[in-house]
Amino acid sequence: MTPNDLYNVLSALVPQYITMFLAFASVKYWKIFSPEQCFGINRFVAHFACPFLFFDVISRFQLKNINIPFLAADSISKVLVLLILLNWVNFFKSGSLEWLITLFSLTTLPNTLIVGIPLLTSMYGNEQEGLMIQVVVMQCIIWFVFLLFLYEFRAARNSIMMNISEKSAQLQNNIGAEDVHISIDEENIEGISELQGSVNCSEGVYEKPEQSRDIKESEGKETEKVESGRLMMIKLIMKTVCFKLVRNPNAYASLLGLLWILISSRLKIKKPLIMDNSVKILSNTGQGLAVFSLGLFMALQPRIISCGIRLAVYGMLMRFLAGPATMLLSSVLVGLRKTTLSVAVVQAALPQAALTFVYAKEYDLHSELLSTVVIFGMIASFPVTILYSILLGL
Repeated sequence: MTPNDLYNVLSALVPQYITMFLAFASVKYWKIFSPEQCFGINRFVAHFACPFLFFDVISRFQLKNINIPFLAADSISKVLVLLILLNWVNFFKSGSLEWLITLFSLTTLPNTLIVGIPLLTSMYGNEQEGLMIQVVVMQCIIWFVFLLFLYEFRAARNSIMMNISEKSAQLQNNIGAEDVHISIDEENIEGISELQGSVNCSEGVYEKPEQSRDIKESEGKETEKVESGRLMMIKLIMKTVCFKLVRNPNAYASLLGLLWILISSRLKIKKPLIMDNSVKILSNTGQGLAVFSLGLFMALQPRIISCGIRLAVYGMLMRFLAGPATMLLSSVLVGLRKTTLSVAVVQAALPQAALTFVYAKEYDLHSELLSTVVIFGMIASFPVTILYSILLGL
């Protein structure tokens, strides 16, 4: 790596730290933003600026340059991580949906757009920039949308279970109630009365006397009712999730970007200059404000390592060891070799994507851990990627 290459890498990393410091100082020392205003900025990034970023990145992609083995290795590594986490949740008491979401995010979503492109082109040449862009496009089209799906699934499950628990308490106080109707948030989802009875029977919360004498008659009927309740619960959660994703601008921004790729490549047309410049302005806003929001969050915490040293170490291990390991395995499986193999593994060892923190903060799930890994990951990324490059070149 030449001094000029080193300068290019630092020119991508240093502005992010300057942005974070300015955000940190604006709250910690200058008192410009209140906590409520900080939350509003994060919401603006999550629901307004990021959709334009997604559309801008996806719409610039060229289908003719696609490298199927490279993208297959990237996708297989993410699916492999997901399968491991699903088995952990299903077969171990320590597993949970909340940690599945966070660990999947930590392991599979590096900062390829802002850090990866300048770093890897400096290390492996400008011809590798196309591979990085393809990874970014796949992240926007599939994996960030899937991450949103997991967050919305958790939110819908928690909301429904909370409503069921509240209605169960009401039923215990009013045993004679025959019909139940629950409205969940603004979606006005109806028809939970059957689900209520099924879930209560399975958990032993409440049973009508007639039902109690019958579930005693046949264990088979009880099992059937429990399974029916679980199926109804899943259907209700999925209905709520789909409703939320349809309303989420990040989801349809990715879809619109994909449609534009297909249309423009077919008809050989380009975006009008006015449209392109308008999207680009808000796209750049999304990149900058994602890092700015991270600095605001840091300032609101009592300490920089807000998640604690132990969790921070685990998070860094997932980012810099588990992610590259699964990518190495999947790359070997699909037959990647030499430079392409090295690029795939080093790309997986990049620092955590700042956007994952934005989503974690928006959905109030382990945002302290994500912020710590993003911040210290950018510090550790340069020596870590250099180390992986040397080891892969042996």
